[in-house]
Amino acid sequence: MNVEENGSGDRVVDLCAAIITAYVSNNAVPPNELPPMIGAIHSTLTQLMAPPAPEPAKPEPPIPIRRTVTPDHIISLEDGKPYKTLKRHLAGRGLTPDEYREKWGLPRDYPMVAANYASQRSELAKNSGLGRRRLRGAEGNGDGAPGIAPAARRGRPKGSRTT
Repeated sequence: MNVEENGSGDRVVDLCAAIITAYVSNNAVPPNELPPMIGAIHSTLTQLMAPPAPEPAKPEPPIPIRRTVTPDHIISLEDGKPYKTLKRHLAGRGLTPDEYREKWGLPRDYPMVAANYASQRSELAKNSGLGRRRLRGAEGNGDGAPGIAPAARRGRPKGSRTT
């Protein structure tokens, strides 16, 4: 929609004339510079008085958000495909998990990993001994085999001072 079409064209012309008059009365301007100046001021005022562009609407998810989280997978709202973990998929699309949540209006606690996959990985880590503290007897020998006494130390044992 052009500014002249919505009735504020006269206002733009009046403002342009007032600005040019004020400028020319206080500054020496050659006559050949007036037409480009008038055109520049008129186009600037037209842009300033134009209505703002509408904000882009939030994207509509391809499926309801409640149905995106299942025990076996999480369905991406970007392409509608199921994934066990969304982080790598989102990185390929140039998004972080926080940007993804913000884009689709998801809560901060929205999962990025499927529940069954997370429990599988947790069980695998527990079975391999991750997260457990080392046994005291296994610290001294580097191989970690229990039941083998640590190597004898040289020197006098602590606390056996004689005077």
